Amino acid sequence: MSRLKAAVVQVCSGLIVSENLAEIERLLMAYQQEHVDIIVLPECFAMLGGSQAEVALKADDIRGWMSSMATKMGSWLVGGAVPIHDSRDGRNHASCLVYSTEGDEIASYNKMHLFDVEVSDSKGRYRESDDFIPGARPELVDIGQAKVGLSICYDLRFPELYRCLVEQGATILTVPSAFTKVTGEAHWEVLLRARAIENQCYVLAANQAGTHPDGRQTYGHSMIISPGGDILAEAPAEGAAVIVAELELGELARVRQQMPCLNHRRL
Repeated sequence: MSRLKAAVVQVCSGLIVSENLAEIERLLMAYQQEHVDIIVLPECFAMLGGSQAEVALKADDIRGWMSSMATKMGSWLVGGAVPIHDSRDGRNHASCLVYSTEGDEIASYNKMHLFDVEVSDSKGRYRESDDFIPGARPELVDIGQAKVGLSICYDLRFPELYRCLVEQGATILTVPSAFTKVTGEAHWEVLLRARAIENQCYVLAANQAGTHPDGRQTYGHSMIISPGGDILAEAPAEGAAVIVAELELGELARVRQQMPCLNHRRL
């Protein structure tokens, strides 16, 4: 039976990029001998709570670090979002970057749905469109044994994105996130499990966790979810953690065969 080992990283990122990256590296190196096939990092893993323009200036350093970590771990590495400059527009995308086991940047997904929302928390007003321009298309990456559909945080509320990815062959969906504590308590688990069940895919959801320098509180509870909607691994509400689970691709095929919803669609 074909299987993959997945690791999902949860952190509470602060303002200093080098410290945030060093913390993630410390967490991952403890799993270096476990032969992890795919690793997912949260949204804003390099910095959360400060100027996104400042992070964009360090994008090349972040990319270099991601390449190095993918090589060290011998794993596919998915991390988002990183502010990446769009030379045609002059502004930044919130980009999820994917690196191969050899350290090559294979794919970049630009977040399509920007979080312009009022939330009843200490921060209150979120306007990602002040810092970013939305992406224009879904993105899928073939990691050999599986095809991985990319998304970022607020995308989770738009099921049509995931159905589009599944139509392109996705069997794993990644959701790097900085879901707020308030919205996470209301909807994080139910949305993740719904995306897994309706698309009959594994879901790897890496969330930020804790209180950040700008007062923002994130929900934690990073998860790995089966195609049947079962939670295979879950991180705590706060603090850094790595969760690991085996993804049984034969089990995924069995779920799709026994309940062939994807073949019964009428729209």
